[in-house]
Amino acid sequence: MHFETDRPAFEFRQGTAPVLISFPHVGTYVPPALAERFMPDAREVHDTDWHLPILYAFAEEIGASTLVATHSRFVVDMNRPPDGASLYPGQSVTGLCPTDTFADTPIYRSKELEPDDAEIAQRRDAVWQPYHDQLAAELARIKAQHGAAGLWDAHSIRSVLPRFFEGKLPDLNLGTNKGASCAPGLGEQLLAEAQKSAADGFTSVLNGRYTGGYITRHYGQPAQNVHAIQLEMTQCAYMQETMPFDYLPGVAAKIQPHVRRMVEALLQFVQNRAANHHW
Repeated sequence: MHFETDRPAFEFRQGTAPVLISFPHVGTYVPPALAERFMPDAREVHDTDWHLPILYAFAEEIGASTLVATHSRFVVDMNRPPDGASLYPGQSVTGLCPTDTFADTPIYRSKELEPDDAEIAQRRDAVWQPYHDQLAAELARIKAQHGAAGLWDAHSIRSVLPRFFEGKLPDLNLGTNKGASCAPGLGEQLLAEAQKSAADGFTSVLNGRYTGGYITRHYGQPAQNVHAIQLEMTQCAYMQETMPFDYLPGVAAKIQPHVRRMVEALLQFVQNRAANHHW
């Protein structure tokens, strides 16, 4: 099978502050020729991190840069290693070019329609690589300009997914690759900020089921003054978790201020690091 796309891999807006917010799983586009190979429900791309740019609309106000994926993770998953290695060995995961959904149903109408190695390479080159080139370039620009950089990798997921975890997921799941993707203490500082959401009925955890995917692990280089955080949120905290997956402004209004304060805490931390940076 041959893969090509008629859409750019991302939408990017450059900010003035030393933080980049990455949205690797909000894309919904599947090129028509590929969609024809999908099962009908897979064409609805249920496993999308719906509406996150709306929830993070404050990004522009605080001066953060934003990088937004356009293609569905069913095309290629921006938060997986380019070689497709498992992020959580021994646990159930989806791959670089997934063949099954979070509900463990097939994406393709038959095994013969699944991508081979050559097509996976084409998807990686056409969609995954441009996204990561832009991500790396923007972090390098921020660091060159400010002396330090913060990366916030924004995600969301259905709150109950038996394939991946038992029971209901905490609402705010911070991941720092078990402390390796950012300066010591930063994850704990952000968790303390997240825990303030308990007053509004939200739960939070640091490095629980989700410790950060490829983006957090690869780009978080605290020794180089690049600090990466992943936030995996429950979708019930801001939207309908089932079709038609509507954004719920009244529900989102409760969680949004907490998310904003967490991102602002990262920004403040990076600004302090930048101020103390010796050129």
